[in-house]
Amino acid sequence: MENYSRRILNAAFFLAGIVRRNTIVIYERSPKGICFFIMCGIIAYAGTEDAAPILLEGLKRLEYRGYDSAGILTINGGSQFELKKDVGKVLEIHLKVNLLDLKGTIGIAHTRWATHGGVTRRNAHPHVSNNGKIAVIHNGIIENYKDLKAQLESEGFHFYSETDTEVVPNLIEYWMRIRGANFVQAALNSFQSLEGNFAIVVIDGDSKTMIGSKNGSPLVLGVGQDRNYFLASDIPAFLDRTKDVVYLYDGDTVVITQQETDRYEILDFRTGKKVERPVQSVSWDIEHAAKGEFDHFMLKEISEQVETIQRAASQDRQTIEEITARIRKARGVFLIGCGSSYHACLSASYLFSKLASFHINTVLASEFSAYEDFLKEDTLVIAVTQSGETIDVLDAIKTAKQKGCQIISIVNVMGSSATQFADASIFLNAGPEVSVLSTKTYTAQLAVLTLLAFSLAGKYDEGVRELKYLWNVVYNLTSQNMRTRLKQLADRLSTSEHIFVLGRGSLYATALEAALKVKEVSYIHAEAFAGGELKHGPISLIGKGTPVMVFVSKDTESKILSNAMEVKSRGGYLIGIGPSAIDAFDFFIKVPENEELNPISQIIPIQILAYQLAVILGHDPDRPRNLAKSVTVR
Repeated sequence: MENYSRRILNAAFFLAGIVRRNTIVIYERSPKGICFFIMCGIIAYAGTEDAAPILLEGLKRLEYRGYDSAGILTINGGSQFELKKDVGKVLEIHLKVNLLDLKGTIGIAHTRWATHGGVTRRNAHPHVSNNGKIAVIHNGIIENYKDLKAQLESEGFHFYSETDTEVVPNLIEYWMRIRGANFVQAALNSFQSLEGNFAIVVIDGDSKTMIGSKNGSPLVLGVGQDRNYFLASDIPAFLDRTKDVVYLYDGDTVVITQQETDRYEILDFRTGKKVERPVQSVSWDIEHAAKGEFDHFMLKEISEQVETIQRAASQDRQTIEEITARIRKARGVFLIGCGSSYHACLSASYLFSKLASFHINTVLASEFSAYEDFLKEDTLVIAVTQSGETIDVLDAIKTAKQKGCQIISIVNVMGSSATQFADASIFLNAGPEVSVLSTKTYTAQLAVLTLLAFSLAGKYDEGVRELKYLWNVVYNLTSQNMRTRLKQLADRLSTSEHIFVLGRGSLYATALEAALKVKEVSYIHAEAFAGGELKHGPISLIGKGTPVMVFVSKDTESKILSNAMEVKSRGGYLIGIGPSAIDAFDFFIKVPENEELNPISQIIPIQILAYQLAVILGHDPDRPRNLAKSVTVR
């Protein structure tokens, strides 16, 4: 099955590479496509300036999310749509069709990764209704689209793509043309009939009205000066234009009218009632979301950890102590996360045990529903998620809410869905992380969890001091000298088919994260084991020259070095990470002993190593194949 799935994926990427034709609203039939579950990008604008340059720049800033096609649609000086879309990268499409030719001061734009329907021009967004008056862009999955499509076809509607998205503009047309509703009411009625998670922006050519709505997928409103408004799936898409944002909740539907009295209002599509949401100012600036002097965002964000760990540790003491009290009072505490966030949770579970003698259950968010029979009203669930939009985490949170549990979110994005479900939240304060791989947000998560463990042990001040002190260690670990040394190791490992990683205690979680980083971005098979498990099977994989990384700390040294010698005796190539070198190491990465903070400091050289491997092998470290920053659909 795995080989079959891999062939399907490879075929899809092959198709993505060969389908290259300019598009201005052309519909055609093609074979049924493949379904992927990756995050797309939305940017929309209504205001007083030409929309196309703003939308094009927004699309460029959303490229990190992963996509295979893109498009822009505007309303020209009259009420006509101008649309250009195609398969490929934003710049490639622009060079072929000149996206800046599109006229008008209101428009929508989208980067798509195929979910329903293959990688073709006609499946790219935006999509237009049968009468050509309603246009839409959409993230997420409309689970009941087949039923809706059948109903619309019975009313005489035709469909020209394989997407679930195309039902939306036609539903709105149905409510307007056949049922007599105005655009706003037709949109509300249509959204009510949709099942699944979605973020949608629709525009009406006649009224020049834009509507954005969310239900489980991210969408944020940007409020600019001089009647300029933005809707986007991520703040960096419009951050050069405004820092004033409105975080939308599930059900929120923003209506923006382009009239002399230009304004917006927010309705709940489930009730039609008006809701109020505050305008908040973000502290990020556009430089935080730009590469600056670095070749890639990944390296920039690795280097930023000198600052981001400090910011993560600079929490409001009262908030930390209140959450600590919730942890202490709870009968059963679960830490949940996916990918790197899960590794942070696992690492923290060792720390809670060691520092505070406190048991924490650590569960993959995607597996959390299997534990629902353990959940009670006095259970506390701590959800760790960079974006706050990861679907498996949100599903786990909803499971816990149904059982009456308390929810704490540890998250980087203010106003995200995870914060809206939570009883309380702690923010990482890491700024935007553009690279798909988690680097600075992973160590920020560890910093926050470490601070909670110290607080639970009654050592809050000590925890803050230790985290603050860590800056000089991180500074040296991210220096040019360290990068140069790790490039030498990357040159040696770049021809490897397999890399194995060993750790014990909290450094077992670090080993898991190290293996994940290497395989995510270099595509080299990397696998982590708890040191003691080596002799229970994995040692059969070790042969002459097999690279094996070994994480060492003073409290695990004797046992883990015993495991290292087992590798060495079988001809393995030993890479040591820790405070002291031993003769058996073929390559040594010195990281000062930081006791409880070892998981933070020891992962940083491996982040750099993974980056160097990607560059040497010719891969894009910011946008690894098959991956997106946040998986928001199942």
